[in-house]
Amino acid sequence: MLNKIVQIWKINDLRKSILFVLAMLVIFRIAAHIPVPNVDVGALKNLFQNNQLLGLINVFSGGSMENFSVVMLGIAPYITASIIFQLLTMVIPKLEELSKEGEYGRQKINQWTRWLTVPLAFLQSFGMITILRQSAADVLPNFTSWQMLVAMVTITGGTIFLMWIGELISEKHIGNGISLLIFAGIISGLPTSVGSTFYTYDQTQIVNMIVFTAIALITIISVVIITEGQRNIPVSYARRIRGNKVYGGTNTHLPLRVNQAGVIPIIFAIAIIMFPPLIAQLFLRVKTSWLAASAQWVVQIFQDQLFYGIAYFVMVVAFTYFYTAVIFHPDQIAENLQKQGGFVPGIRPGKTTAEYLQKIVTRIIFTGALFLGIIAVLPLITAQITSTQSLVVGGTSLLIVVSVVIEMVSQINAQLSMRDYEEI
Repeated sequence: MLNKIVQIWKINDLRKSILFVLAMLVIFRIAAHIPVPNVDVGALKNLFQNNQLLGLINVFSGGSMENFSVVMLGIAPYITASIIFQLLTMVIPKLEELSKEGEYGRQKINQWTRWLTVPLAFLQSFGMITILRQSAADVLPNFTSWQMLVAMVTITGGTIFLMWIGELISEKHIGNGISLLIFAGIISGLPTSVGSTFYTYDQTQIVNMIVFTAIALITIISVVIITEGQRNIPVSYARRIRGNKVYGGTNTHLPLRVNQAGVIPIIFAIAIIMFPPLIAQLFLRVKTSWLAASAQWVVQIFQDQLFYGIAYFVMVVAFTYFYTAVIFHPDQIAENLQKQGGFVPGIRPGKTTAEYLQKIVTRIIFTGALFLGIIAVLPLITAQITSTQSLVVGGTSLLIVVSVVIEMVSQINAQLSMRDYEEI
């Protein structure tokens, strides 16, 4: 491990890339502590601590929402815009064709995603300010219409700023910039959580601490196993002779990961499951009695831990299959194998190979989907067993942290391997 760190530090451009990423994360954390004026930050923190839904939103904003900072929305609008375009790609043929045009198509869709992020950030900032004003009047005392407009513009600008930082980080190939921003927000809250745990520690909590520690270790080990787990499909290439040269005649494998979707299904599920109660909170104080009653019913049913847990679990499993279908195309893989003279032993090339790959993926993805669903609702189960809310978002946080670390290590190792080949 120490030798690897020394090797990384000796490579000038890799060292500069890592230092640049660290500098961007420091800038993000500084921005996360710059609050919008005229906000009672103390009352706001109490509100987030006592509201499970807002606490979950705060995690994905990188912890900046509880400070009502200029980057309080984090990169949530950008993620929402990405989800929208991924869905549109499946239903609009022209977008699907554009997505297959390589680098040009990817850049064009990314450009449209950035444009969509701006109005989404503006609308989400309005919604969050309205919800906070309704949830606790002392959070935003004497907030005028002009101050609200200024706050919305500032928060929208903060989201665009974070989106830009995330893309700069991604260009360094040290990890996904958006994931690293969420990762930094989660890690930044770790010292405070550990400190508060030891500050309020007493002997009656020893059992809960042991249970939480055991769950954390099991979760980390499980995430690593599932993330790195894959099914290797054997592939053989027919021998071809062109002139005096022989091509092919080799055996290799096609890796199919157990969890191809990563943490995207959880982000999708959270975006969907948070939408109804957030909208309902906007209508709690309307004058129309039936509308206010309906909004109150929606809020109450999503506060029911059993309903929330079942809905959350089902959505995570469903989105795992959905996102895998978006990114994995067995017909295209089978076609490419056939063009290159490759085949799966015992399986006919073409359509039969595509059906075989789809069958295998459907089976192994079940394990990944079930695992993600359990991780998502694990904090709710733990809270019921131990009668405490200390791990409200612990499972999701651990999943994101471990996944981001694995991806970051993989990209750094890939750069080291590339430089080894260049030296040879």
